[in-house]
Amino acid sequence: MTQRLLVVEDSKPIATVIKQIAQSLNYEVVLATTLAQVEEILSGDTNFFAATVDYALPDAPDGEAIACVLSHGIQSVVMTGKMDDETRQKILAQPVIDYIPKENSQAFLYLKRVLHWQQTNSSNAILVVDDSSSARNHIVELLKRRNFTVFTANNGVQALEKLQQHKTIKMVITDLEMPEMDGIVLTNEIRKKYSREQLAVVGISGASNGIHSARFIKNGADDFLRKPFCPEEFYCRITQNIESLNNIAQIQHAANTDYLTDLSNRRAFFRHANQRISEYGKREIPHCLAVLDIDYFKKVNDVYGHDVGDQVLKVLALYMRKHFGAGLNARLGGEEFAMLLHGVDNDQLYNKLDDFRREIAVSAFPAGETQISITVSIGVVFDSKEELSKQMNEADNALFLAKEHGRNQIVIAGADDHD
Repeated sequence: MTQRLLVVEDSKPIATVIKQIAQSLNYEVVLATTLAQVEEILSGDTNFFAATVDYALPDAPDGEAIACVLSHGIQSVVMTGKMDDETRQKILAQPVIDYIPKENSQAFLYLKRVLHWQQTNSSNAILVVDDSSSARNHIVELLKRRNFTVFTANNGVQALEKLQQHKTIKMVITDLEMPEMDGIVLTNEIRKKYSREQLAVVGISGASNGIHSARFIKNGADDFLRKPFCPEEFYCRITQNIESLNNIAQIQHAANTDYLTDLSNRRAFFRHANQRISEYGKREIPHCLAVLDIDYFKKVNDVYGHDVGDQVLKVLALYMRKHFGAGLNARLGGEEFAMLLHGVDNDQLYNKLDDFRREIAVSAFPAGETQISITVSIGVVFDSKEELSKQMNEADNALFLAKEHGRNQIVIAGADDHD
């Protein structure tokens, strides 16, 4: 569903810029230029995801529109051309997302980031750890204005339990002074299980002793805030750390994913397959390693072009996800793919592979304005105790035999032909 943004702005050029920014983020924009218009719109329609509100309007020169929009439960970013300490305090006394001085083009770049965060922050879970309910609730309130998913804990012991329960948590904000386990010990315990690439830790303390920030950082925290902190500093530190984690995740995804099919790439497949095969062996879980190749794929590229060839690879990857969703699927390179599957027994695994092969053979693949048919050959190794590289060689040899014996078939390594 498209999210709607209420833009309250009496300057037409600025309203146009905000509208363009919002539409680039797929917001549907409704514009109001006066407080009277805002009241009229909201009297019949309050279904807005967020709003940008100009501090001074012709009929509301002193921020009256802010309270009006907030009273309808609409999260708001205040845009202001007037910025002094009194105005700032007046804005921050209200539960706004943020305020942005309309000083230069940077203001609008920052607005775009804020509107983007409001859309995406719900996927970022944060754990707040503090034995003071008032301090904890204050931080929770600030985070919820920014649409973060928030969990809470009263002490370090409880915090470690919450981390176990909720795998989506990306950040822990912890107070220093707590019973049972203080923030420094908690940070140390967190770092025994979670790396900086997995989880950010922000320490907080009201103590005046400056050594606490250094202690937090040296025990594995990423950042530190001294209480009382202002909302601007709080949001800046939290956002920078969350963005850093998300950037790392994107880099790791790019490093481990085939750019064309979005399956695992060769490097990621070998790393994860080694781990899984070891686990399957310990628990005696039936499993198989399969290597597949698209038959006569060079002809597809030669006749229809590489764009069509790429499309065939993408669609094949979709079929792999459909048939082997719980397995480890990868594109090894070119038209060669690999799967590591586990199941009830070898017959069930073989049948899953054969169902996949049969569906590919009868499916139509898009090729520009026409459609083409393809087939695949598969070599498979069952329940091997050998190291992964040797299993891959055995599966490759079986794949070679499948090609030699007519293609569009499965050959089991070390067994007679089986199709």
